[in-house]
Amino acid sequence: MRPLRYSINVTLDGCCHHEAGLPPDEESMRYWTAEMERADALLFGRVTYEMMEAAWRRPATGSWPDWMDEWEIPFAEAIDGAEKHVVSSTLDEVDWNAELVREDLAHAVRRLKQEPGEGLWVGGVTLPLALADLGLIDEYEFLVQPVLAGHGPTLLAGLRERIRLELVDRREFRSGAVAMRFRPARAAE
Repeated sequence: MRPLRYSINVTLDGCCHHEAGLPPDEESMRYWTAEMERADALLFGRVTYEMMEAAWRRPATGSWPDWMDEWEIPFAEAIDGAEKHVVSSTLDEVDWNAELVREDLAHAVRRLKQEPGEGLWVGGVTLPLALADLGLIDEYEFLVQPVLAGHGPTLLAGLRERIRLELVDRREFRSGAVAMRFRPARAAE
């Protein structure tokens, strides 16, 4: 069974708005590119899908926009070409290598996890909360930014039950950001 990984940038005070942390730099983009490349498919809610598509879909011209730095292009290519599954009850259709998921969330994600491969990746705010409540996230990855945002959506706000995690990996960046990877702790036997 392939694992479902939840990955997101988060500030020290728990804000996970995409503009709250430090602007991406070459080191963090290399990190996120590697994360995209180790996922067989991406799982998005509507808001995250639309935001990512607006930022990272290859333009119809075939050329990446001038505002994009050379070191951002590998990430753009990885996310642009990735298989995507979009959970939405409001969208009528999706494209950008995507399929619309309308069935029961737990059933749909269990089905996707049963497919062969290295893993699924989910980002965003609302969908990961629902998946965490269902106990379907196998790995949590937070890139903690050395910033206090003071406002904005917070990480997994409204989680029904506490989830105990075990640290399995940690990496420090020159910017002061720290990537931490956790797995749900196993119950004492």
